[in-house]
Amino acid sequence: MPDGEKPYRVYRGGRVKGSVPSVPKLPRRSQKPGSEPGDGRPPGATPPRPARRRRYGRWFAIALGVFLLWLTAWVLASYFSFRDGVQAAEHRLPHGVRPQLASQNGLLLTHSTTILLLGTDHSNLKARAGDRHSDSILLVRTDPDHHRIAYLSLLRDLWVPIPDHGTAKINAAFQIGGPTLTVATIKRLTGLQVNHVVIVDFGQFKDLIDRLGGITIDVKKPIYSNSFDCPYSAARCQTWKGWRFAKGKQHMNGERALIYSRIRENRLSSESDATRAERQQQVLQAIAGKLASIGTFFDLPFSGSDLLKPLATDLTPGEFMQLGWVKWRASNGKTLHCRLGGQPDTVGGQSVIQLDENARPVIAMFTGQSAPQPPPPGSGTYGSGCVVGDKTLGTR
Repeated sequence: MPDGEKPYRVYRGGRVKGSVPSVPKLPRRSQKPGSEPGDGRPPGATPPRPARRRRYGRWFAIALGVFLLWLTAWVLASYFSFRDGVQAAEHRLPHGVRPQLASQNGLLLTHSTTILLLGTDHSNLKARAGDRHSDSILLVRTDPDHHRIAYLSLLRDLWVPIPDHGTAKINAAFQIGGPTLTVATIKRLTGLQVNHVVIVDFGQFKDLIDRLGGITIDVKKPIYSNSFDCPYSAARCQTWKGWRFAKGKQHMNGERALIYSRIRENRLSSESDATRAERQQQVLQAIAGKLASIGTFFDLPFSGSDLLKPLATDLTPGEFMQLGWVKWRASNGKTLHCRLGGQPDTVGGQSVIQLDENARPVIAMFTGQSAPQPPPPGSGTYGSGCVVGDKTLGTR
């Protein structure tokens, strides 16, 4: 660029006289297909169809309304069916039990409660037709604040004082005075207040399990039992060896679950009333879990009243529903399994279990006042203690 030449040019202009030209008008939007839309789309573009969108929204609102109406009707039908079953279970509870129960302090959703679960199993033998011993004695304590449920098994051969009847096996309390005397005996033994009671007829609960579609049980070790309750003909039962259960999770119908909870002899390993009580806990937990499942909810209008036929209880329909929620919220990893046991002994020719020195601390573990501890080494098959999660108490 030559020296002195400017890198730009200066143009001089002046103000143009006259009026400012106006903006030309846009052509009107054509209503004919394929004409100029007038909004920047090229000719032939398809115009929007808001009417169809509104139609889709209307059908969605109608479908949602129909679903909500169906859901409301289903919930009401489920509740009424379930309520009828609970009320029938309340009528089956002997009248003398309620005065023995402590009143519930607040809602089950927010306050701990202690429930006594009694399992009765009537013998089919004529010689024992009148036996009414409680086959399973289990205290269940809910802890909504920590989303945990605790189970305390009381071995049925515990040698304990029975109010106004001297000393005997704890399961004899049911034979002498039914659930009323059993509640009084357990209150004196443990020092705990019992808020509710549920009596389960094991002879009928197999029908309950079948109505639930079966339950899943995690069998801790292989079982080869003795030949009780043979399902075959008399000729075949002469050579039949007994029931077999493989190790691991397996789905069981009502009959097989009942057999599993009744086994007292295992040819592959040692068995006792303590291990039998643990299996009964498994079955009862599986039933409780299935009752609180979504699948059971959808079947309630048809089977709600039948599901509770094996039960007798003081729990109301509302309390049952609260328990279902607490059970659903509870973590299986925090579940506490406790056993109130002792050492085997013989009294008057009877095989009994005398409470050991760890029995009292187990009550504190069960109520959350102290950390859970397993039965100490050397305590044997019936030692008192607690374990957390899916562990078993077993033999120490």
